[in-house]
Amino acid sequence: MDRLFASGTVSAAVSGEGPPLLLFHSLLSDRASFDAVVPDLAASFRTIVPELPGFGRSHAVDGGLAAVADRMADAVHDAAGGVPAIVLGNGYGGFVALQMAIRHPAVVSKLILADAGAAFSEPGREAFRTMAKVSREKGLAAITDVAMRRLFAVEFQAQHPALMQDRRDAFLRTDPDVFRAACDALASLDLRADLAGMTVPTRVVVGEFDEATPPPMSYELAAALPRASLRIIPGCAHVPQLQSPKLFLDTIGDFLSLKQTASA
Repeated sequence: MDRLFASGTVSAAVSGEGPPLLLFHSLLSDRASFDAVVPDLAASFRTIVPELPGFGRSHAVDGGLAAVADRMADAVHDAAGGVPAIVLGNGYGGFVALQMAIRHPAVVSKLILADAGAAFSEPGREAFRTMAKVSREKGLAAITDVAMRRLFAVEFQAQHPALMQDRRDAFLRTDPDVFRAACDALASLDLRADLAGMTVPTRVVVGEFDEATPPPMSYELAAALPRASLRIIPGCAHVPQLQSPKLFLDTIGDFLSLKQTASA
């Protein structure tokens, strides 16, 4: 069931009953990237999967990542009925979730940051600047192959052609201006100075072979957060919930206290 939150500015799919759990998608994907894990999560939680600002039917917002985080804080507060919620962010969604938890700690009860971090290395920043530049000059289609390599290992792409076509189509539906604004925000982001003051219990997870947000970013993030635990997901890249749904759920299950283990 789709619903609108934050005064009608954020669209989200809602399923299940229980404590509120929100899932924030990555920049190179959409909310469908959680489809394989939502049924298991919805057995324990009221699972809310929003389209981040500027994606799908959610309204774009000006003002960089901080403004996106503020909009999503309103959406979380609204969707959770004013009680603190568990928030899981993957990739770009993880950066949004982290910024949101820093700026609005009262809306978050627990945080799961999957394949994210607090700041990129200079090569990582340059990759975002390059993607923004090429997409501006030649369109999103010109960087689709690069985008898919950042999400999935080459071997995985070859083994799952139908899934890859679906993910390419999803990426090409992204608003180019929203994509470039997000690239610019991530290229300059540095949240490291804010981490020591965070008190939200956090599970940091990262795919072993993630090239978009390499494991050292998660090591640094988990080490700097006062109440964080770190898990490496073997054999996975940037979107482990798509690549290996059961392994992903097993990795976060104890932190979430899931009622049952994923069946597939």
